[in-house]
Amino acid sequence: MSLLADRLLRHVLSFSLEKVTLPPGVAVLDPFHGEHASEVRRIVTAFHRKYYNDESDRLLVLGINPGRLGAGSTGLSFTDTKRCESDLGIPVRGMHTHEPSSDFFHRMIRAVGGAEHFYKQVYVHAICPLGFVREQANGKAINLNYYDDPALEAAVTPFVEEWLRTLVGCGMRTDVVLCIGTGRNAAYFTKLNERLHLFGRIVAVEHPRYVMQYKAKQLDRYIDRYACVLREAGYR
Repeated sequence: MSLLADRLLRHVLSFSLEKVTLPPGVAVLDPFHGEHASEVRRIVTAFHRKYYNDESDRLLVLGINPGRLGAGSTGLSFTDTKRCESDLGIPVRGMHTHEPSSDFFHRMIRAVGGAEHFYKQVYVHAICPLGFVREQANGKAINLNYYDDPALEAAVTPFVEEWLRTLVGCGMRTDVVLCIGTGRNAAYFTKLNERLHLFGRIVAVEHPRYVMQYKAKQLDRYIDRYACVLREAGYR
C-alpha cells in the first residue's frame, strides 16, 4: 500500500486549470508553474515526506484558495516562507514572504502541540487548490477568491469537485471536515457538499485573515476557538 505522502504528492504537484476558461482579467495563481516553481515543488515534497510518510488518515481542514504571500509562495496552505523555515524546519531559497494569516495559523499550531503533533492528525489545504489574481489598470495584480466573481466560481466548480473527491480518496476522514471561513466559503462548501455527499459534518471557523485584521486584540480567544473545534473533531 502506498504512503499518504505518495498519494497526496501525486495530485498536489499536478494541478491544472488548462481546460477551464477563466473570466477576462483573471489569471491563475499557480506556484507550481511560476517563477519559483522548482523551489516550491521541493518545499511541498519535503513537507509531505516529513509529515505524511505513513498510512494514517487525517482530519481535513480547508481554506479558500491560495494567496500570493502564503500558499502562493510556498505551495503550503497558511504558510509563508518565514513560518516554513521557523515552524516547519524547511529552508526556503530565493523567496521571502510574511503573511498575517500564516502568523495566526502557526501560532495556533504551536498552541495545540506543535507542527509534528498537528500534522500527524490534520491535513490542511483549500477548497480550490489554485488561487487567482485580477490585474488592475495600473498593472498590479491583486488576490482574488474563487467566489469573488460569479463567473469564476461557476467556471472552477467542476475542478473543485474533482479535487475534493480526489483528496478524500487519498486518505481523509469524512465524518467531519473543518472549513476556514464562516461566510461565503462555508456557504459555498455547504451547498457543494449537499450535492456531493462527501462529508458528514462541516464545522466552520473564522478565517485567520479576518482575525488578524479585525480581532487582533482577541487573538487568544480565536486560537482557543480553533483548539476547541479540533478537540471536538477528535484531535488529541
